[in-house]
Amino acid sequence: MPPLTIQQLLDQAKTVLSTDIQLARLEAEILLAHVLGENRTYLHTWPERLLSDREVMQFNSLLERRRQGEPVAYLTGRQAFWSLDLNVTPETLIPRPETELLVELALERIPVDTSWRILDLGTGSGAIALALARERPASHLLAVDCSASALRIARENAISHHLHRVEFLLSDWFSALSETAKFDMIVSNPPYVKEGDSHLETGDVRFEPRLALAAGPSGLKDLERIINQAHGHLKPGGWLLLEHGYDQKEEVRTLLKHAGYTHIEDHRDLAGHPRVASARL
Repeated sequence: MPPLTIQQLLDQAKTVLSTDIQLARLEAEILLAHVLGENRTYLHTWPERLLSDREVMQFNSLLERRRQGEPVAYLTGRQAFWSLDLNVTPETLIPRPETELLVELALERIPVDTSWRILDLGTGSGAIALALARERPASHLLAVDCSASALRIARENAISHHLHRVEFLLSDWFSALSETAKFDMIVSNPPYVKEGDSHLETGDVRFEPRLALAAGPSGLKDLERIINQAHGHLKPGGWLLLEHGYDQKEEVRTLLKHAGYTHIEDHRDLAGHPRVASARL
């Protein structure tokens, strides 16, 4: 069989992945660029480049794994979030565009040149903490997670992006923190999917760590715990920002109100769904 060009291989691949041709083309380009060690612009610049048998074999192997449902981010080990390119593994949740709303809302409240202490609960790959550290270099971030594997990835991401005002702590939410530890802001994208929800068995989610997704029969277990314990670690006037499910707005508002928070607001993502709750102590 004669060697294939970049263009020919991509044309073949897009019919394998999805009925959504644009999405299939995008995913195929990401996978081929990863195999070649180049960016997607390279593929468009050199579409007639001939590929070696080894390159075609590696690409087809990744393509088949993607066809079986493995997330592109896990196949390449990379995921873009905010202005960062992050390492991700099956031990970490894949950062999603909706979570950038949480970063935007936090940045609106953090003074540019003031040294705030900020706590990121359940940091995973470090996406939220590192995005905030990039934009507010005067502030100090503490990123916690109950997974040592996730913290290892988060540390690697901090080092690769030269973000040195971020500390990492192995902790089940607040359990490893000193009782006297106080923060100007606490942010979190905790698990909020109901156990048994059918979405846990579909798409990319099937391959992500269940611990980072599901939170009891109502999906509110971790949100409730964070809300009830956060006020013990917030400075007066401190902010709490929480991502939640699109259908959990009223439950989260009620939890915040009963826990004594004020200035409770809910914020919608680009799809128009309630996605982030903010409140002050």
